[in-house]
Amino acid sequence: MSPTLVFSIITGYFLVLMLISSITSRKSDTASFFTANRKSPWFLVAFGMIGASLSGVTFISVPGDVGNTGFAYFQMVMGYLVGYFIIATVLLPLYYKLNLVSIYTYLKQRFGKMAYLTGSGFFLLSRTIGASFRLFLVAGVLQIAFFNALNVPFAVTVLVTISLIWVYTFRSGIKTIVWTDTLQTFFMITAIIITIYIIKDQMGFALTELINEVRISDKSDIFVSDWKSGINFFKQFFAGAFIAIAMTGLDQDMMQKNLTCKNIKDAQKNMLWFSLSLLPVNLLFLFLGAVLFMFANEVGIEFFSDPEGKLLFIFDGIQYNTDYLFPVLALNYSGLLAGIVFLLGIIAAAFSSADSALTSLTTAFSIDFLNLDINRQDNQIRKVKRRVHLMFSALIFTVIVLFKYLNNENVITAVFRVAGYTYGPLLGLYAFGLFTKFKTKDRLIPVIAVLSPVICFVLSHYSEVIFNGYQFGFELLILNGLLTFLGLFIFKEKNIDN
Repeated sequence: MSPTLVFSIITGYFLVLMLISSITSRKSDTASFFTANRKSPWFLVAFGMIGASLSGVTFISVPGDVGNTGFAYFQMVMGYLVGYFIIATVLLPLYYKLNLVSIYTYLKQRFGKMAYLTGSGFFLLSRTIGASFRLFLVAGVLQIAFFNALNVPFAVTVLVTISLIWVYTFRSGIKTIVWTDTLQTFFMITAIIITIYIIKDQMGFALTELINEVRISDKSDIFVSDWKSGINFFKQFFAGAFIAIAMTGLDQDMMQKNLTCKNIKDAQKNMLWFSLSLLPVNLLFLFLGAVLFMFANEVGIEFFSDPEGKLLFIFDGIQYNTDYLFPVLALNYSGLLAGIVFLLGIIAAAFSSADSALTSLTTAFSIDFLNLDINRQDNQIRKVKRRVHLMFSALIFTVIVLFKYLNNENVITAVFRVAGYTYGPLLGLYAFGLFTKFKTKDRLIPVIAVLSPVICFVLSHYSEVIFNGYQFGFELLILNGLLTFLGLFIFKEKNIDN
């Protein structure tokens, strides 16, 4: 695919986003940036949240990881449903009752200022790293597809991508994102479906034949019974439930979209339909992964394992992990249409994840740390909001460039591994606040929240020695939350008056 065509696709897509931004920014004020004035249609939020939750990680890394773990990721997706049910019935009613903009304000009301800042601080750390990892993967694809041909350094690719996102989000924030996420979800899902059909035709299969080929292959295995394995069913399922609670229900990014709905009933309908839709959508991504490996074998791509057993392959003399299998096949072996469709999908994935992350990071820092009054409309407030927005854009850029030189694993694994450490304290804080009536020593909460992931890191690193071969998977998040809960309980003070 020529660099000119790639440039045209990126430019055209960006202009569409700018048009949406221009329309949604009319009659917008500072409150629109943070809350969309509580006027978002629930069905629009639900559809857009699919794209925001999937991001470039699901778009590329989930299909690529099928070669390593088959369909085992679906065990975690099934666990998500439990987590989303808890969000809809426990957390959303709480947030609406308290009329929150930053969801971490609850911690201030429940425990005190240090708990409030600790919760928001862990979110800022979690979302900055998570958004950076997701955007890193997409920037790498754009580097292969376009910028390498122009001898543009990777850092410049990242800078251009973040700058484009900043341009269309800085004015109306979440009000714009609710609409752009809907468009981007549509492009992502459409890209997967069209890609499957193109590869199906190139391999000479009818759709029913292709489904059967995937079904009988070893790539489609879902359930893992080995209790020592990091992808054991029970570990994945329960980790999925808690990951959904932590990375959606306790995440300002995802909850800020829910809180733009008109009322609690609309928000709960949004969460219900969003959660149910994720099952077939994730299964579609896994199915694509199995198809990609079948197609790779047909076109002569050979795989080999690194010392840890992870699959690698070589293309044009460069070694890649399986995160890059989809882009390599789509851009080099599947024809022009597949390449165009893939680029639209991956750009949508990049923007849908990073735009809402920038807005939520700006919201949390502005409200929680700067005490910004979102109802004020003077120029000083707008300047502060813009500077914070720019600051987090620069921070994400820095983390991506660093990750480029430190990364040696699939991005989806890295994202959930980091989540296990950074979202665990949030999980423990909210669980203690919601399910006990104790106060705790507010000044010690930051210490407890930091010590819990440190202990988890040590246990995870030496788990095979300490626990007779046991390997921690994503259930590390549960352990982290439990340790935080235990620490809060040990330093409890007194019962809250009913």
